[in-house]
Amino acid sequence: MTVVVGQDTAKTRRTLNVGSKSIAYYSIPAAQAAGLGNFSRLPAALKVVLENMLRFEDGKTVSVDDIKAFAEWGAKGGKNPREIAYRPARVLMQDFTGVPAVVDLAAMRDGIVALGGDPEKINPLNPVDLVIDHSVMIDEFGTPRAFQINVDREYERNMERYTFLKWGQSAFNNFRVVPPGTGICHQVNLEYLSQTVWTDQDQNGQEVAYPDTLVGTDSHTTMVNGAAVLGWGVGGIEAEAAMLGQPISMLIPEVVGFELTGAMMEGTTGTDLVLKVVEMLRARGVVGKFVEFYGAGLDNLPLADRATIANMAPEYGATCGFFPIDDETIRYLHATGRDEDRVALVENYAKENGFWRDENYAPIYTDTLHLNMGTIVPAISGPKRPQDFVALTEGQNAFRREMEETFKRPMGKEIPVSGKNYTMESGKVVIASITSCTNTSNPYVMIGAGLVARKAAALGMDRKPWVKTSLAPGSQVVSAYLEAADLQKDLDAVGFNLVGYGCTTCIGNSGPLQPEISTAIAEGDLVATAVLSGNRNFEGRISPDVRANYLASPPLVVAYALAGTLDINLATDVIGQDRDGNDVYLKDIWPTTQEVAEMVEATVTREAFLSKYADVFKGDEKWQAVDVTNQKTYDWPASSTYVQNPPYFQGITMETHKITNLENAKVMAILGDMITTDHISPAGSFKDTTPAGKYLTERQVSPREFNSYGSRRGNHEVMMRGTFANIRIKNEILDGVEGGYTLGPDGNQTSIYDAAMAYQEQGTPLVIFGGEQYGAGSSRDWAAKGTALLGVKAVIAESFERIHRSNLVGMGVIPFEFTGGDTRKSLGLKGDETVSIRDLEGVKPLQNVPAEITMGDGSVKSITLKCRIDTEVEIDYIENGGVLHYVLRNLAQAA
Repeated sequence: MTVVVGQDTAKTRRTLNVGSKSIAYYSIPAAQAAGLGNFSRLPAALKVVLENMLRFEDGKTVSVDDIKAFAEWGAKGGKNPREIAYRPARVLMQDFTGVPAVVDLAAMRDGIVALGGDPEKINPLNPVDLVIDHSVMIDEFGTPRAFQINVDREYERNMERYTFLKWGQSAFNNFRVVPPGTGICHQVNLEYLSQTVWTDQDQNGQEVAYPDTLVGTDSHTTMVNGAAVLGWGVGGIEAEAAMLGQPISMLIPEVVGFELTGAMMEGTTGTDLVLKVVEMLRARGVVGKFVEFYGAGLDNLPLADRATIANMAPEYGATCGFFPIDDETIRYLHATGRDEDRVALVENYAKENGFWRDENYAPIYTDTLHLNMGTIVPAISGPKRPQDFVALTEGQNAFRREMEETFKRPMGKEIPVSGKNYTMESGKVVIASITSCTNTSNPYVMIGAGLVARKAAALGMDRKPWVKTSLAPGSQVVSAYLEAADLQKDLDAVGFNLVGYGCTTCIGNSGPLQPEISTAIAEGDLVATAVLSGNRNFEGRISPDVRANYLASPPLVVAYALAGTLDINLATDVIGQDRDGNDVYLKDIWPTTQEVAEMVEATVTREAFLSKYADVFKGDEKWQAVDVTNQKTYDWPASSTYVQNPPYFQGITMETHKITNLENAKVMAILGDMITTDHISPAGSFKDTTPAGKYLTERQVSPREFNSYGSRRGNHEVMMRGTFANIRIKNEILDGVEGGYTLGPDGNQTSIYDAAMAYQEQGTPLVIFGGEQYGAGSSRDWAAKGTALLGVKAVIAESFERIHRSNLVGMGVIPFEFTGGDTRKSLGLKGDETVSIRDLEGVKPLQNVPAEITMGDGSVKSITLKCRIDTEVEIDYIENGGVLHYVLRNLAQAA
C-alpha cells in the first residue's frame, strides 16, 4: 500500500486525468512552486528518487530537508551525498538468490516466535515476484530432444527447492512465483511485470500513480532501466529488509550523463555498443553512481538496445544505467502488450511530472561522457573481464597476447582427442552459447543470429564437432518469433537447438563437455575458450574446463561456432567451407541491417507477447503437480541437502551488542584486484574432493546429483564449504596455488573452510585482505553470508564494489579501506600477521580508525583504515549482528 502521510508535501498532490479516470500523483513542479527548491534540471533518474521522498515524507524517516537536498544537489553541480531513506515499489528475485531469501524469511518466522511475536508479522509488505530461471543446466545439446531432457533433469535435481518455493508462495502474502521454463527474470520483468508508471491505493482508497521502481536480488535487475524503471541489484538480505518495510538507506547519488549521438553503422549490433560503453565507464569510474543516457542518439536506439546497455550496469560498476521516458518507451510498452490505459498513463504522467525526454531535455550532471555510435565496430570482450574490449579485427592478436602474457602457455600444442578425427589445442572454442538476459531480450541480435545460421546452413556449413552449442532464450516470446520467422530450423541445423529457458551458460550451468574433450584439455593443460552472448566472463564461472571466456553478440556466437577457434581473425579470415569446398568468409553469411529490421518488424508482434504471458504464473504439468502444505511456519526436513534452517536467528534475544575493537585477528586470505563474488561464492559445479562435495558424499549424495553451488544456496552447510572455493581464486599467502586454500593454525596448507573451522574452535577472529574492486560482479548475498559464517570479522581492501560492501554490513562484517597509499603489497603482507583495529567503540560512518599489523617477525606496522560503514542505520545493523536481526527485533518489539 502506498503510504501518504506527508504534511509539507500534501500540497504537492495533484490529480491527473487519463481517459475517463482521475488518478492522484505527487507533482515535482508543484513542489518547486511550493518553495521546496528548484528541481527543473534534475536528471530524470534522480527525479524518480525525489518523487519517492515527496510521497513518503513524514517528518521522521523522510524530512522536508531531505527533499530540499535534491535542489542543493543541482546547485552544487550534481553532488550532495545526504543520507536518505528510499522505498522501492516492489522486489524481483530469481531462484538462486531467491531460495536463500525465502529460507531467511521462514527462519525469521521461527525467530519471531522465539521472541514471543506473531509469525504473520513476517510477510512481504511490497509485491515480490520470484522467477525460476537459474536452475536449468545444459546436459543435452544439439538435438531436438535437448529441451525436454534438460527440463526433466531440472525437476529431478531441484524438486526439494521447488517444493519449498511453492510453499513460500502459499505461506507469504504479496509473493508470486513464475515457474521454471518461462524465461529469465530480467526479461520477464522487462516484457511483462514492469509498468514504467505504477499505481496503487493509498490509505484513503484513492488510486495514486508513481514511478515504477524496484530492487532485485540479481545484479542485472538494472536491465529494466532501459524502460525507465529505476531498479538495481541488492543482496538478498537487503531485499528481505525492503520486503518487510525497511527503507533502503542510501546516499543521494552522483549522476553521470552519458551522451549518445549518431547512429549504429552497417554490420554492428547493440552488443558491440554495450561492450564499448562498459569499457568507457569502467575506465571513468562510476561505482556507486547513477549513469543516465541522453542525447540525440537515443532517437536512433531501440528500447531493446537500451535494455542491453542498462543490463550491464554491474559490469561498468554503476548502480544503474537509466534511460528517460520518451516516444520509444511508449512504442515498446504498446508493442509488448501493456494495457492501453497504462500506456496512456505513462505518457501523460511523464509529461506532466517532468520525466519526459524530448529535444529540450538538458539536465545537470555530475560528470559527462560522449560517444558517437557511428564509431562502433564489431567486437568481443575477454578473456576474464567484461570491460576488456577487443575489436573483432584484433581478436586473434589479442588472444595470442593473452596466451603469452596472462596464461603463459605456448600456441600450437595439439592433443589428439580419443576416438575422434580431430585434435584439441589452445584457442579452440568448446562452448558457443546464445544465452543470458543481456542479449536474448533483444530481437535485433536474436534475429541476426538466426539469419547468420540460415545463410550458413544454406551453404552446407555446420558447427565444428568440438563445439558445445546451445540456445537458451530469455522468454518464450523469443521462441515464438524465431518460429514465426522460420529461423529456428536454421539454428537447429548448425547446432543451436533450444536447450531451455534460463540463464544456463552465463551463470555457469553450461553442463559437462564431452569427456574425451575434457580429458584432452586437461592432458595438454590447454586454454580452451568459450564464446557466449552473456554479461559475465569471470575466471572459473563458465566451465571448469575453460580458462578464456569471451562475450559476443549472438550472431558472432554462431560465427565462432562455425569457425571453432579464437585463433582466427574472424573479420577477414576464412571461417569454413561450403558443401562444394569453397571458402566462406564472415561477410558471406552476415545479414544486413535492413534484413534484420524487416524481419523484426514482421515477426515480433504485440499478439505474441499477449499470448505467451497470458498464463505466466500457471506453469506446466510438472509445476502444477508439486504438492505443498499450508503451514505458516516451515517444517524443515532434517534429511534435506537443499534446504536447511540457517543458524542466523537460532537462540536470538532482544539484546544487541555495541561495536568493539578487533583484537589479534588472523589473516585467512590475501586476495588480489577484481576479486568477484564468483571468486568468493561460486555458483557452478564442484567435485567430490571439495569440502562441499565431501559433505554431500557423507550424506549419500552421488556426484551426479551434486547439481551446483547456486542450486544449494538454501543449505548453509554446503555454502559455507563453498565460500572462497572458486577453482581459479589465488590466495597470495600460498605461492602459485589455485583454489580455495590457505594455511591452518598448524601452519599446514588446507581448505579455507577447514582452516576457518579450526580457528573458530580456538575463538580466533579472522580478516581478509583484498585489492581494488573487491566484490565485483553479482549481488549474491552468499558471498557475504559465507564470509560471516566462516568467522571473518573484517574485510580490508583498496576499494569495494557497491553491492558486496552493503551485503557485508548486512551480515555484520565490517568493510575497511586502506588509506594513504597503503596496500597489501606495500605493507609486504604474507599471511602470518595478526591484525588489531581500534577506536571502533562509538565509530561514526566513514570514520578513519587506527590499525596495527603485527608482522611474522614481531615488528609492528601502524596504519589508518577508513571504516566503510557508510550510514548511521548501518551502525545499527552491525550492532544487531545484521540487517535481518535489526528488522526482526523491531517487528517483535512492535508486536
